[in-house]
Amino acid sequence: MLDIRWIRENSDKLDHALLRRGSTPQAKAVLEIDRQWRESQTQLQLIQSERNKASKKIADAKSSGVDVQQLVKHVSELKKDMQILETLERNLSQDLKSQILNLPNIPHQSIPDGSGEENNIEIRKFGLPGNFSFTIKDHVELGVAFGLMDFESASLISGARFVSLKGDLALLQRALSSYMLTLHTEQHGYIEYSVPYLVRDAALVGTGQLPKFSEDLFCTTSGLWLIPTAEVSLTNLIREQIIDGSSLPLRMTAHTPCFRSEAGAAGKDTHGMIRQHQFDKVELVSIVTPDDAESELERMTVCAESVLRGLELPYRVVELCAGDIGFSAVRTFDIEVWLPSQNCYREISSCSNCGDFQSRRMNARYRSSGDTKGTNFPHTLNGSGLAVGRTLVAVLENYQNQNGSVTIPEILRPLMGDKKIIELHD
Repeated sequence: MLDIRWIRENSDKLDHALLRRGSTPQAKAVLEIDRQWRESQTQLQLIQSERNKASKKIADAKSSGVDVQQLVKHVSELKKDMQILETLERNLSQDLKSQILNLPNIPHQSIPDGSGEENNIEIRKFGLPGNFSFTIKDHVELGVAFGLMDFESASLISGARFVSLKGDLALLQRALSSYMLTLHTEQHGYIEYSVPYLVRDAALVGTGQLPKFSEDLFCTTSGLWLIPTAEVSLTNLIREQIIDGSSLPLRMTAHTPCFRSEAGAAGKDTHGMIRQHQFDKVELVSIVTPDDAESELERMTVCAESVLRGLELPYRVVELCAGDIGFSAVRTFDIEVWLPSQNCYREISSCSNCGDFQSRRMNARYRSSGDTKGTNFPHTLNGSGLAVGRTLVAVLENYQNQNGSVTIPEILRPLMGDKKIIELHD
């Protein structure tokens, strides 16, 4: 959430940032509501002061035996005016909060301008796409041929864009998530958490999914929401707290299912496992001081990259342009893995620095060592480390063999009973 004081002093910067994101300027509308709200507060204070004075006059008049009927009438009228103003002030305050909650974060000044992914900038690459001497298959052809990837049965249970995995593919998915968690906890210093999959409105407001993106989420009849990412649960662990600055950075990870209605992505990537309503992901979250945020973003990206390096999968890292970064992000690096069937790189992780945008929405603060009074908002970061389903897709496609089998990456074999290959069975 943006600070209203910053908006008052930097309206031009806000509108410029919104234009960079491809949105329309909104500073004028926000500041008009802010003006009305502050004016209503001033009027309320003036009437309150007048009412207090009138009440004192009534007390003085009664002690002197003077008729107070007109004064009582005046106080009653002031009370009615106050009630009207209190309602107006409350409504304006809610309108202002709603306006601010719907404003995206301010893009970092260093990120490239642009309106979409075609304007993103490649930072680095790892590995080279394989040269296949045979006609390659996509992950659906491979999984269905194994008899281990079932979209039809899943659709009978849940509808389109769900899948059921069994046997070696279910084992491969479990091995991938276990490998990711072990890597991040043992080598990268993240603490593993088991977190709720159902959250209240406030948690999603805190990380920026609500109120703007409700259509992309699943809500239960009880009013709880299914998490679209473990970022929501992990980041909100510090909500409404003042944490000790000496404990920073906090680095957290969790493996959870993620649920997305993908209302804004209709018609895109509906084939196979690329974009589903339910998928597994290992999430990384960091809570840091403002001074450490940029270096932490680089660190988090490298941690996520190391998963693909261990699997020896070709990938590249791109920096997103201002028109392509997420709502809560200041700066974002996407990691894109090579998918042979599509002959291109596809996103498998998105690592973002959100600045103090989320901590303000959560009212999460920290106190520096020796500071007994002042507090500051920490900066929050999140990234996929990685999306498990898409990693499985990448393994199947990049490790496929001419006979239709799939070689298991060496690093995963101890997690799969030392199995070396997934084979076709008659």
